[in-house]
Amino acid sequence: MGLALSVSARIELHSLFGDNMILQRDASNSLWGWGQSGATVEVKPSWGSTVKTKVDGKGKWVVLLNTPGPGTGHGLIISSGRDVVKIKNVAVGEVWLCAGQSNMGFALGMMFTGEEDAPKAKYPDYRIYKSSREHWHEPRDRSMDRLAKWKPCTPESAAEASAVSYYFGQKLHLALGIPVGIIIQAYAGTPIEGWMPKEIQMNDPRTMAFTKDMDEKSNRGGNGAAQRKAALAAYQKELAAYNARADAGDIMKNRVRKIGPPFILRPPNMGHQYPSNIYNAMIHPVVPYGIRGMVWYQGERNSKHVSQAFHYRNQLPQMISHYRSIWHNGSSGGVSDNFPVFITQLPSWKAPQAKPVEGLESPWVVNRESMLEATRSCINVDLAVSIDTGSEINLHPRNKKPIGIRHAYLALAKVYGKNIVAHGPFYRTYHLSGNKVILSFDSVGSGLISGRKGKLDSFAIAGKDHKWEWADAEIRGATVVVSSPKVPNPVAVRYAWAMNPSRRNLLYNKEGLPTSPFRTDDWPLYDSKNDKEVMITKPVIDLKDKQAQKRAATDWPRPEMTQ
Repeated sequence: MGLALSVSARIELHSLFGDNMILQRDASNSLWGWGQSGATVEVKPSWGSTVKTKVDGKGKWVVLLNTPGPGTGHGLIISSGRDVVKIKNVAVGEVWLCAGQSNMGFALGMMFTGEEDAPKAKYPDYRIYKSSREHWHEPRDRSMDRLAKWKPCTPESAAEASAVSYYFGQKLHLALGIPVGIIIQAYAGTPIEGWMPKEIQMNDPRTMAFTKDMDEKSNRGGNGAAQRKAALAAYQKELAAYNARADAGDIMKNRVRKIGPPFILRPPNMGHQYPSNIYNAMIHPVVPYGIRGMVWYQGERNSKHVSQAFHYRNQLPQMISHYRSIWHNGSSGGVSDNFPVFITQLPSWKAPQAKPVEGLESPWVVNRESMLEATRSCINVDLAVSIDTGSEINLHPRNKKPIGIRHAYLALAKVYGKNIVAHGPFYRTYHLSGNKVILSFDSVGSGLISGRKGKLDSFAIAGKDHKWEWADAEIRGATVVVSSPKVPNPVAVRYAWAMNPSRRNLLYNKEGLPTSPFRTDDWPLYDSKNDKEVMITKPVIDLKDKQAQKRAATDWPRPEMTQ
Protein backbone atom coordinates (compact mmCIF):
# COMPACT_ATOMS: atom_id res chain seq x y z
CA MET A 1 0.00 0.00 0.00
CA GLY A 2 2.76 2.48 0.98
CA LEU A 3 4.78 1.63 -2.15
CA ALA A 4 1.79 2.19 -4.39
CA LEU A 5 1.19 5.60 -2.85
CA SER A 6 4.79 6.69 -3.37
CA VAL A 7 4.86 5.45 -6.97
CA SER A 8 1.65 7.21 -7.96
CA ALA A 9 2.11 10.25 -5.75
CA ARG A 10 0.94 13.39 -7.52
CA ILE A 11 2.92 16.62 -7.37
CA GLU A 12 1.19 19.95 -6.96
CA LEU A 13 3.10 23.22 -7.06
CA HIS A 14 2.26 26.74 -6.02
CA SER A 15 1.66 28.91 -9.09
CA LEU A 16 4.88 30.78 -8.26
CA PHE A 17 6.76 27.71 -9.47
CA GLY A 18 6.43 27.23 -13.21
CA ASP A 19 7.91 28.07 -16.59
CA ASN A 20 9.57 31.50 -16.79
CA MET A 21 9.94 31.78 -13.03
CA ILE A 22 12.81 33.62 -11.38
CA LEU A 23 14.68 32.75 -8.18
CA GLN A 24 16.63 35.07 -5.92
CA ARG A 25 20.32 34.83 -6.74
CA ASP A 26 23.06 33.69 -4.35
CA ALA A 27 20.54 32.63 -1.73
CA SER A 28 18.72 29.69 -0.19
CA ASN A 29 15.31 29.70 -1.91
CA SER A 30 12.21 27.95 -0.62
CA LEU A 31 10.32 25.81 -3.13
CA TRP A 32 7.16 24.05 -2.03
CA GLY A 33 4.07 22.15 -3.05
CA TRP A 34 1.71 19.38 -2.08
CA GLY A 35 1.57 15.63 -2.49
CA GLN A 36 0.72 12.32 -0.90
CA SER A 37 1.67 12.19 2.78
CA GLY A 38 4.88 10.24 3.25
CA ALA A 39 5.91 10.33 -0.42
CA THR A 40 9.44 11.34 -1.40
CA VAL A 41 9.90 14.44 -3.55
CA GLU A 42 13.10 15.12 -5.46
CA VAL A 43 14.03 18.51 -6.91
CA LYS A 44 16.86 18.59 -9.45
CA PRO A 45 18.08 22.06 -10.48
CA SER A 46 20.11 22.34 -13.68
CA TRP A 47 22.91 24.07 -11.78
CA GLY A 48 23.41 21.72 -8.83
CA SER A 49 22.66 18.60 -6.85
CA THR A 50 19.29 16.98 -6.31
CA VAL A 51 17.47 17.93 -3.11
CA LYS A 52 15.09 15.43 -1.48
CA THR A 53 12.34 15.71 1.10
CA LYS A 54 9.19 13.91 2.23
CA VAL A 55 5.62 15.12 2.12
CA ASP A 56 4.50 15.85 5.68
CA GLY A 57 1.37 14.65 7.42
CA LYS A 58 -0.61 17.62 6.13
CA GLY A 59 0.31 16.87 2.53
CA LYS A 60 2.86 19.69 2.11
CA TRP A 61 6.54 19.55 1.21
CA VAL A 62 9.29 22.19 1.17
CA VAL A 63 12.87 22.17 -0.05
CA LEU A 64 15.62 24.76 0.05
CA LEU A 65 17.53 25.42 -3.17
CA ASN A 66 20.85 27.24 -3.14
CA THR A 67 21.04 29.40 -6.23
CA PRO A 68 24.10 30.56 -8.21
CA GLY A 69 24.81 34.04 -9.49
CA PRO A 70 22.51 35.72 -11.99
CA GLY A 71 21.70 33.92 -15.21
CA THR A 72 19.04 32.45 -17.47
CA GLY A 73 18.27 29.24 -19.31
CA HIS A 74 18.03 27.16 -16.15
CA GLY A 75 15.53 24.39 -15.46
CA LEU A 76 14.05 22.35 -12.63
CA ILE A 77 12.87 18.74 -12.59
CA ILE A 78 10.55 17.86 -9.71
CA SER A 79 9.59 14.23 -9.28
CA SER A 80 7.70 11.99 -6.90
CA GLY A 81 7.34 8.38 -7.95
CA ARG A 82 6.25 8.39 -11.57
CA ASP A 83 4.97 11.94 -11.45
CA VAL A 84 7.44 14.40 -12.98
CA VAL A 85 7.16 18.17 -13.49
CA LYS A 86 9.68 19.96 -15.68
CA ILE A 87 10.03 23.73 -15.31
CA LYS A 88 11.69 25.55 -18.20
CA ASN A 89 13.28 28.94 -18.81
CA VAL A 90 14.12 29.57 -15.15
CA ALA A 91 16.03 32.78 -14.41
CA VAL A 92 18.15 33.60 -11.39
CA GLY A 93 18.41 37.24 -10.39
CA GLU A 94 16.77 39.83 -8.15
CA VAL A 95 13.19 39.36 -6.87
CA TRP A 96 11.04 42.04 -5.23
CA LEU A 97 7.57 41.94 -3.66
CA CYS A 98 5.34 44.87 -4.65
CA ALA A 99 2.23 45.12 -2.46
CA GLY A 100 -0.48 47.58 -1.51
CA GLN A 101 -3.90 48.88 -2.48
CA SER A 102 -5.32 50.14 -5.76
CA ASN A 103 -2.58 52.61 -6.69
CA MET A 104 -0.05 49.79 -6.44
CA GLY A 105 -2.24 47.71 -8.74
CA PHE A 106 -3.03 50.47 -11.27
CA ALA A 107 -1.82 49.13 -14.60
CA LEU A 108 0.87 50.54 -16.86
CA GLY A 109 -1.55 50.56 -19.77
CA MET A 110 -3.64 53.19 -17.97
CA MET A 111 -0.78 55.64 -17.38
CA PHE A 112 0.00 58.83 -19.29
CA THR A 113 3.21 57.12 -20.35
CA GLY A 114 1.69 53.68 -20.93
CA GLU A 115 0.75 54.14 -24.56
CA GLU A 116 4.36 55.01 -25.36
CA ASP A 117 6.20 52.65 -22.99
CA ALA A 118 4.16 49.43 -23.13
CA PRO A 119 4.84 48.66 -26.82
CA LYS A 120 8.59 48.96 -26.15
CA ALA A 121 8.50 46.59 -23.15
CA LYS A 122 10.42 43.67 -24.63
CA TYR A 123 12.69 42.32 -21.90
CA PRO A 124 12.72 38.50 -21.84
CA ASP A 125 14.85 38.39 -18.67
CA TYR A 126 12.53 40.73 -16.77
CA ARG A 127 9.81 38.53 -15.21
CA ILE A 128 6.38 39.56 -13.89
CA TYR A 129 4.03 37.67 -11.55
CA LYS A 130 0.67 39.27 -10.76
CA SER A 131 -2.20 37.84 -8.69
CA SER A 132 -5.84 38.78 -8.84
CA ARG A 133 -7.24 40.39 -5.72
CA GLU A 134 -8.37 37.87 -3.14
CA HIS A 135 -9.24 37.82 0.54
CA TRP A 136 -10.20 35.07 2.94
CA HIS A 137 -11.16 34.69 6.58
CA GLU A 138 -8.46 32.07 7.28
CA PRO A 139 -4.83 31.82 6.12
CA ARG A 140 -4.54 30.17 2.71
CA ASP A 141 -1.59 28.19 1.38
CA ARG A 142 -2.30 28.96 -2.25
CA SER A 143 -4.08 31.43 -4.47
CA MET A 144 -7.37 30.57 -6.14
CA ASP A 145 -6.24 32.55 -9.18
CA ARG A 146 -5.94 30.05 -12.05
CA LEU A 147 -4.31 32.63 -14.33
CA ALA A 148 -1.48 33.82 -12.06
CA LYS A 149 1.91 32.78 -13.41
CA TRP A 150 5.34 34.17 -14.20
CA LYS A 151 5.53 35.93 -17.55
CA PRO A 152 8.51 37.37 -19.41
CA CYS A 153 8.08 41.11 -19.93
CA THR A 154 6.32 41.70 -23.24
CA PRO A 155 4.13 44.60 -24.33
CA GLU A 156 1.10 42.56 -23.25
CA SER A 157 2.35 41.48 -19.81
CA ALA A 158 3.79 44.94 -19.13
CA ALA A 159 0.51 46.68 -19.95
CA GLU A 160 -1.26 44.51 -17.35
CA ALA A 161 1.39 45.00 -14.69
CA SER A 162 1.28 47.57 -11.94
CA ALA A 163 2.78 50.78 -13.30
CA VAL A 164 4.81 51.58 -10.16
CA SER A 165 6.26 48.07 -9.95
CA TYR A 166 6.86 47.87 -13.71
CA TYR A 167 8.96 51.04 -13.81
CA PHE A 168 10.76 50.00 -10.63
CA GLY A 169 11.69 46.59 -12.01
CA GLN A 170 12.51 47.87 -15.48
CA LYS A 171 14.95 50.44 -14.10
CA LEU A 172 16.63 47.80 -11.93
CA HIS A 173 16.85 45.33 -14.82
CA LEU A 174 18.48 47.83 -17.16
CA ALA A 175 20.79 49.34 -14.54
CA LEU A 176 22.00 46.03 -13.10
CA GLY A 177 22.08 44.13 -16.39
CA ILE A 178 20.73 40.94 -14.78
CA PRO A 179 17.34 39.20 -14.54
CA VAL A 180 14.80 40.90 -12.29
CA GLY A 181 11.41 39.67 -11.12
CA ILE A 182 8.48 41.45 -9.48
CA ILE A 183 5.66 39.79 -7.53
CA ILE A 184 2.63 42.09 -7.60
CA GLN A 185 0.08 41.60 -4.81
CA ALA A 186 -2.41 44.49 -4.82
CA TYR A 187 -6.00 44.87 -3.61
CA ALA A 188 -8.08 48.03 -4.00
CA GLY A 189 -9.59 49.88 -1.06
CA THR A 190 -7.85 47.90 1.66
CA PRO A 191 -6.66 49.19 5.05
CA ILE A 192 -3.34 48.20 6.55
CA GLU A 193 -5.28 46.27 9.20
CA GLY A 194 -6.23 43.79 6.48
CA TRP A 195 -2.59 43.26 5.49
CA MET A 196 -1.56 41.90 8.91
CA PRO A 197 -2.77 38.91 10.96
CA LYS A 198 -5.58 39.90 13.27
CA GLU A 199 -3.96 38.34 16.33
CA ILE A 200 -0.89 40.62 16.26
CA GLN A 201 -3.14 43.69 16.29
CA MET A 202 -5.31 42.92 19.28
CA ASN A 203 -3.27 45.17 21.59
CA ASP A 204 -4.23 48.11 19.37
CA PRO A 205 -7.32 49.89 20.78
CA ARG A 206 -8.27 51.36 17.41
CA THR A 207 -8.10 48.00 15.64
CA MET A 208 -9.94 46.31 18.50
CA ALA A 209 -12.78 48.83 18.27
CA PHE A 210 -12.86 48.55 14.47
CA THR A 211 -12.95 44.73 14.70
CA LYS A 212 -15.67 44.75 17.36
CA ASP A 213 -17.84 47.05 15.24
CA MET A 214 -17.50 44.81 12.17
CA ASP A 215 -18.23 41.69 14.22
CA GLU A 216 -21.37 43.28 15.64
CA LYS A 217 -22.55 44.32 12.19
CA SER A 218 -21.91 40.79 10.96
CA ASN A 219 -24.15 39.33 13.66
CA ARG A 220 -27.07 41.73 13.57
CA GLY A 221 -30.28 39.93 14.38
CA GLY A 222 -28.28 37.03 15.78
CA ASN A 223 -27.95 35.39 12.37
CA GLY A 224 -24.20 35.73 11.86
CA ALA A 225 -23.65 31.98 11.49
CA ALA A 226 -26.41 31.73 8.90
CA GLN A 227 -24.95 34.63 6.92
CA ARG A 228 -21.51 33.03 6.89
CA LYS A 229 -22.92 29.70 5.77
CA ALA A 230 -24.86 31.33 2.93
CA ALA A 231 -21.85 33.40 1.89
CA LEU A 232 -19.60 30.34 1.77
CA ALA A 233 -22.15 28.37 -0.25
CA ALA A 234 -22.47 31.18 -2.79
CA TYR A 235 -18.69 31.52 -2.95
CA GLN A 236 -18.16 27.82 -3.67
CA LYS A 237 -20.71 27.96 -6.47
CA GLU A 238 -19.05 31.01 -8.01
CA LEU A 239 -15.59 29.46 -7.58
CA ALA A 240 -16.67 26.33 -9.43
CA ALA A 241 -17.96 28.48 -12.30
CA TYR A 242 -14.72 30.47 -12.36
CA ASN A 243 -12.59 27.31 -12.38
CA ALA A 244 -14.63 25.87 -15.23
CA ARG A 245 -14.18 29.02 -17.32
CA ALA A 246 -10.46 29.22 -16.60
CA ASP A 247 -9.91 25.56 -17.43
CA ALA A 248 -11.82 26.01 -20.68
CA GLY A 249 -9.71 29.01 -21.69
CA ASP A 250 -12.66 31.41 -21.43
CA ILE A 251 -10.63 33.95 -19.48
CA MET A 252 -11.86 37.39 -20.58
CA LYS A 253 -14.39 39.22 -18.43
CA ASN A 254 -14.76 41.84 -21.12
CA ARG A 255 -12.68 43.19 -23.97
CA VAL A 256 -9.81 44.32 -21.72
CA ARG A 257 -10.19 42.62 -18.33
CA LYS A 258 -9.57 39.00 -17.44
CA ILE A 259 -11.73 36.99 -15.08
CA GLY A 260 -10.66 36.55 -11.47
CA PRO A 261 -11.67 34.34 -8.57
CA PRO A 262 -14.80 35.38 -6.63
CA PHE A 263 -14.73 37.05 -3.23
CA ILE A 264 -17.08 37.56 -0.30
CA LEU A 265 -18.17 41.06 0.75
CA ARG A 266 -20.92 40.21 3.28
CA PRO A 267 -20.99 39.67 6.20
CA PRO A 268 -18.38 42.37 6.96
CA ASN A 269 -16.10 40.10 8.98
CA MET A 270 -15.62 37.97 5.87
CA GLY A 271 -15.00 40.98 3.65
CA HIS A 272 -11.88 42.74 2.41
CA GLN A 273 -11.85 45.42 5.13
CA TYR A 274 -11.64 43.03 8.06
CA PRO A 275 -8.27 42.66 9.86
CA SER A 276 -6.11 39.82 8.44
CA ASN A 277 -8.37 38.94 5.50
CA ILE A 278 -6.08 40.43 2.84
CA TYR A 279 -2.99 39.02 4.50
CA ASN A 280 -4.57 35.55 4.53
CA ALA A 281 -5.02 35.42 0.75
CA MET A 282 -2.45 37.85 -0.70
CA ILE A 283 0.62 37.52 1.55
CA HIS A 284 0.42 34.20 3.42
CA PRO A 285 0.34 32.13 0.19
CA VAL A 286 3.57 33.67 -1.17
CA VAL A 287 5.62 33.35 2.05
CA PRO A 288 8.51 32.42 2.08
CA TYR A 289 9.32 32.81 -1.63
CA GLY A 290 12.84 34.17 -2.00
CA ILE A 291 12.83 37.98 -2.24
CA ARG A 292 15.43 40.72 -1.94
CA GLY A 293 12.99 43.29 -0.56
CA MET A 294 9.62 44.96 -0.78
CA VAL A 295 7.95 48.03 -2.30
CA TRP A 296 4.84 49.19 -0.42
CA TYR A 297 2.14 51.56 -1.76
CA GLN A 298 -0.81 51.84 0.60
CA GLY A 299 -2.17 54.41 3.00
CA GLU A 300 -5.07 56.14 1.29
CA ARG A 301 -7.55 53.88 3.10
CA ASN A 302 -5.89 54.70 6.43
CA SER A 303 -6.12 58.44 5.86
CA LYS A 304 -9.81 59.17 6.12
CA HIS A 305 -9.13 61.58 8.98
CA VAL A 306 -6.15 62.99 10.84
CA SER A 307 -6.17 60.74 13.91
CA GLN A 308 -6.30 57.64 11.72
CA ALA A 309 -3.46 58.94 9.54
CA PHE A 310 -1.39 59.76 12.64
CA HIS A 311 -1.90 56.22 13.97
CA TYR A 312 -0.42 54.79 10.76
CA ARG A 313 3.06 55.51 12.17
CA ASN A 314 2.41 52.74 14.70
CA GLN A 315 0.91 50.26 12.26
CA LEU A 316 3.46 50.47 9.44
CA PRO A 317 6.47 49.43 11.57
CA GLN A 318 4.39 46.60 13.04
CA MET A 319 3.57 45.27 9.59
CA ILE A 320 7.17 45.58 8.38
CA SER A 321 8.46 43.75 11.45
CA HIS A 322 5.97 40.92 10.98
CA TYR A 323 6.73 40.48 7.29
CA ARG A 324 10.44 40.34 7.95
CA SER A 325 9.93 37.77 10.70
CA ILE A 326 7.68 35.42 8.74
CA TRP A 327 9.85 35.55 5.63
CA HIS A 328 13.08 35.02 7.52
CA ASN A 329 11.78 32.23 9.73
CA GLY A 330 9.77 30.57 6.97
CA SER A 331 12.79 30.46 4.67
CA SER A 332 15.13 29.11 7.38
CA GLY A 333 17.10 32.33 7.09
CA GLY A 334 17.17 32.41 3.30
CA VAL A 335 15.43 35.83 3.31
CA SER A 336 17.05 38.51 5.46
CA ASP A 337 15.34 39.42 8.72
CA ASN A 338 15.94 43.07 7.82
CA PHE A 339 15.19 43.03 4.12
CA PRO A 340 14.78 46.51 2.60
CA VAL A 341 11.31 48.04 2.51
CA PHE A 342 10.60 51.09 0.35
CA ILE A 343 7.45 53.07 1.06
CA THR A 344 5.52 55.20 -1.44
CA GLN A 345 4.64 58.47 0.25
CA LEU A 346 1.14 59.54 -0.72
CA PRO A 347 0.95 61.84 -3.77
CA SER A 348 -1.16 64.98 -4.05
CA TRP A 349 -4.96 64.91 -4.16
CA LYS A 350 -7.87 67.36 -3.94
CA ALA A 351 -7.80 71.12 -4.45
CA PRO A 352 -4.37 72.76 -4.78
CA GLN A 353 -3.00 74.24 -1.57
CA ALA A 354 -4.34 77.74 -0.95
CA LYS A 355 -3.39 78.47 2.67
CA PRO A 356 -0.03 78.20 4.43
CA VAL A 357 -0.92 75.16 6.54
CA GLU A 358 -3.93 72.90 6.28
CA GLY A 359 -5.45 71.23 9.34
CA LEU A 360 -8.04 68.55 10.07
CA GLU A 361 -9.29 68.68 6.50
CA SER A 362 -5.97 67.29 5.24
CA PRO A 363 -5.14 63.87 6.72
CA TRP A 364 -2.91 62.83 3.81
CA VAL A 365 -0.15 65.20 4.89
CA VAL A 366 -0.27 63.58 8.34
CA ASN A 367 0.01 60.15 6.76
CA ARG A 368 3.04 61.39 4.81
CA GLU A 369 4.63 62.33 8.12
CA SER A 370 3.75 58.90 9.54
CA MET A 371 5.56 57.28 6.62
CA LEU A 372 8.55 59.55 7.16
CA GLU A 373 8.59 58.60 10.83
CA ALA A 374 8.65 54.90 9.87
CA THR A 375 11.94 55.47 8.03
CA ARG A 376 13.38 56.86 11.26
CA SER A 377 12.05 54.18 13.60
CA CYS A 378 12.83 51.14 11.39
CA ILE A 379 16.18 50.12 9.97
CA ASN A 380 16.58 49.61 6.23
CA VAL A 381 13.30 51.40 5.44
CA ASP A 382 13.21 54.31 3.02
CA LEU A 383 10.77 56.60 1.26
CA ALA A 384 9.92 57.49 -2.33
CA VAL A 385 8.49 61.02 -2.17
CA SER A 386 5.68 61.66 -4.65
CA ILE A 387 3.98 64.95 -3.72
CA ASP A 388 4.80 66.29 -7.18
CA THR A 389 2.62 63.57 -8.71
CA GLY A 390 -1.09 62.97 -8.24
CA SER A 391 -4.27 64.70 -9.32
CA GLU A 392 -6.68 67.18 -7.80
CA ILE A 393 -9.52 65.11 -9.27
CA ASN A 394 -8.50 61.46 -9.51
CA LEU A 395 -7.74 59.27 -6.52
CA HIS A 396 -5.84 57.06 -8.99
CA PRO A 397 -3.43 59.46 -10.69
CA ARG A 398 -1.92 58.48 -14.02
CA ASN A 399 1.58 59.93 -13.50
CA LYS A 400 3.17 57.00 -11.65
CA LYS A 401 6.36 56.66 -13.70
CA PRO A 402 8.38 59.01 -11.44
CA ILE A 403 7.33 56.97 -8.39
CA GLY A 404 8.55 53.67 -9.83
CA ILE A 405 11.86 55.18 -10.91
CA ARG A 406 12.38 56.79 -7.49
CA HIS A 407 11.90 53.41 -5.84
CA ALA A 408 14.54 52.03 -8.19
CA TYR A 409 16.94 54.81 -7.17
CA LEU A 410 16.49 53.73 -3.55
CA ALA A 411 17.28 50.11 -4.40
CA LEU A 412 20.22 50.93 -6.64
CA ALA A 413 21.85 53.13 -4.00
CA LYS A 414 20.86 51.42 -0.77
CA VAL A 415 20.88 47.75 -1.82
CA TYR A 416 23.15 47.49 -4.85
CA GLY A 417 25.78 50.08 -3.91
CA LYS A 418 25.45 52.28 -6.98
CA ASN A 419 26.97 55.73 -6.67
CA ILE A 420 23.78 57.71 -7.16
CA VAL A 421 21.63 60.03 -5.08
CA ALA A 422 18.94 57.85 -3.51
CA HIS A 423 16.25 60.41 -2.84
CA GLY A 424 15.41 64.07 -2.52
CA PRO A 425 16.51 66.37 0.31
CA PHE A 426 15.31 65.39 3.79
CA TYR A 427 14.98 68.05 6.46
CA ARG A 428 17.61 67.50 9.18
CA THR A 429 17.66 70.43 11.60
CA TYR A 430 17.20 74.18 11.96
CA HIS A 431 18.57 77.12 13.89
CA LEU A 432 17.33 80.65 14.45
CA SER A 433 19.12 83.78 13.31
CA GLY A 434 17.17 86.86 14.31
CA ASN A 435 13.86 86.79 12.46
CA LYS A 436 15.04 84.01 10.15
CA VAL A 437 14.91 80.23 10.38
CA ILE A 438 17.79 78.43 8.66
CA LEU A 439 16.92 74.89 7.59
CA SER A 440 19.53 72.20 6.88
CA PHE A 441 19.02 69.09 4.74
CA ASP A 442 20.50 65.70 4.02
CA SER A 443 20.74 64.23 0.52
CA VAL A 444 21.15 67.55 -1.23
CA GLY A 445 22.95 65.78 -4.07
CA SER A 446 24.51 68.26 -6.46
CA GLY A 447 22.64 71.10 -4.79
CA LEU A 448 19.21 72.43 -3.93
CA ILE A 449 16.91 73.89 -6.59
CA SER A 450 13.33 75.04 -6.90
CA GLY A 451 10.92 73.06 -9.01
CA ARG A 452 10.39 75.91 -11.45
CA LYS A 453 11.43 79.49 -12.02
CA GLY A 454 10.55 82.00 -9.36
CA LYS A 455 10.63 82.05 -5.58
CA LEU A 456 9.93 79.04 -3.40
CA ASP A 457 6.37 79.48 -2.18
CA SER A 458 5.79 76.20 -0.35
CA PHE A 459 7.03 77.17 3.14
CA ALA A 460 4.99 78.44 6.08
CA ILE A 461 6.29 80.09 9.27
CA ALA A 462 4.77 80.75 12.70
CA GLY A 463 5.55 82.28 16.07
CA LYS A 464 4.50 81.12 19.53
CA ASP A 465 0.91 82.06 18.71
CA HIS A 466 0.74 79.11 16.25
CA LYS A 467 -0.51 81.47 13.55
CA TRP A 468 0.85 80.36 10.20
CA GLU A 469 1.90 82.76 7.47
CA TRP A 470 3.32 82.22 4.01
CA ALA A 471 7.10 82.53 4.22
CA ASP A 472 9.78 84.02 2.03
CA ALA A 473 12.24 81.22 1.33
CA GLU A 474 15.66 81.44 -0.24
CA ILE A 475 18.11 78.67 -1.12
CA ARG A 476 21.60 79.34 0.23
CA GLY A 477 23.97 76.50 -0.50
CA ALA A 478 22.73 73.39 1.28
CA THR A 479 20.28 75.38 3.40
CA VAL A 480 16.98 77.21 2.97
CA VAL A 481 16.49 80.52 4.82
CA VAL A 482 12.87 81.20 5.78
CA SER A 483 11.30 84.40 7.13
CA SER A 484 8.24 86.61 7.04
CA PRO A 485 7.71 90.26 7.98
CA LYS A 486 4.47 89.11 9.66
CA VAL A 487 6.40 86.79 12.03
CA PRO A 488 9.19 88.79 13.73
CA ASN A 489 9.94 86.03 16.25
CA PRO A 490 9.56 82.71 14.45
CA VAL A 491 9.62 79.35 16.24
CA ALA A 492 8.35 76.88 13.64
CA VAL A 493 8.36 76.11 9.92
CA ARG A 494 6.29 73.73 7.85
CA TYR A 495 6.82 72.74 4.24
CA ALA A 496 4.17 71.54 1.73
CA TRP A 497 1.77 70.92 4.60
CA ALA A 498 -1.39 70.24 2.61
CA MET A 499 -3.36 67.58 0.78
CA ASN A 500 -2.19 68.86 -2.59
CA PRO A 501 0.93 71.05 -2.55
CA SER A 502 1.86 69.97 -6.09
CA ARG A 503 1.15 73.35 -7.69
CA ARG A 504 3.40 75.26 -5.31
CA ASN A 505 7.07 75.86 -6.18
CA LEU A 506 8.60 72.86 -4.42
CA LEU A 507 12.13 72.14 -3.24
CA TYR A 508 14.29 69.55 -5.10
CA ASN A 509 17.88 68.57 -5.49
CA LYS A 510 19.52 68.96 -8.90
CA GLU A 511 18.99 65.24 -9.54
CA GLY A 512 15.28 66.03 -9.86
CA LEU A 513 14.11 64.45 -6.60
CA PRO A 514 11.66 66.32 -4.34
CA THR A 515 11.74 67.08 -0.63
CA SER A 516 9.31 65.31 1.68
CA PRO A 517 6.78 67.49 3.51
CA PHE A 518 8.06 68.22 7.01
CA ARG A 519 7.60 70.39 10.09
CA THR A 520 10.06 71.64 12.66
CA ASP A 521 7.43 71.80 15.43
CA ASP A 522 5.92 69.07 17.57
CA TRP A 523 2.57 70.77 18.12
CA PRO A 524 -0.45 68.42 18.36
CA LEU A 525 -2.07 67.76 15.01
CA TYR A 526 -5.44 66.98 16.59
CA ASP A 527 -7.08 66.96 20.01
CA SER A 528 -6.83 63.36 21.22
CA LYS A 529 -9.40 64.03 23.97
CA ASN A 530 -11.87 65.52 21.53
CA ASP A 531 -11.06 63.70 18.33
CA LYS A 532 -12.93 65.52 15.58
CA GLU A 533 -12.60 62.96 12.87
CA VAL A 534 -13.14 65.24 9.91
CA MET A 535 -13.69 63.02 6.91
CA ILE A 536 -12.31 64.06 3.53
CA THR A 537 -14.70 63.73 0.61
CA LYS A 538 -13.91 62.44 -2.82
CA PRO A 539 -13.94 65.24 -5.42
CA VAL A 540 -16.17 64.77 -8.43
CA ILE A 541 -15.39 66.13 -11.88
CA ASP A 542 -17.79 68.84 -12.91
CA LEU A 543 -18.55 67.93 -16.50
CA LYS A 544 -19.04 71.61 -17.26
CA ASP A 545 -15.62 72.54 -15.88
CA LYS A 546 -13.42 72.16 -18.94
CA GLN A 547 -10.29 73.24 -17.07
CA ALA A 548 -10.83 70.58 -14.39
CA GLN A 549 -11.25 67.94 -17.08
CA LYS A 550 -8.08 69.13 -18.81
CA ARG A 551 -6.06 69.03 -15.60
CA ALA A 552 -7.29 65.51 -14.87
CA ALA A 553 -6.37 64.31 -18.35
CA THR A 554 -2.82 65.62 -18.50
CA ASP A 555 0.36 65.47 -16.46
CA TRP A 556 2.20 68.56 -15.26
CA PRO A 557 5.90 69.42 -15.62
CA ARG A 558 8.47 68.66 -12.93
CA PRO A 559 12.27 68.77 -12.89
CA GLU A 560 13.88 66.04 -14.94
CA MET A 561 15.32 63.10 -13.02
CA THR A 562 18.87 62.90 -14.28
CA GLN A 563 20.21 59.55 -13.04
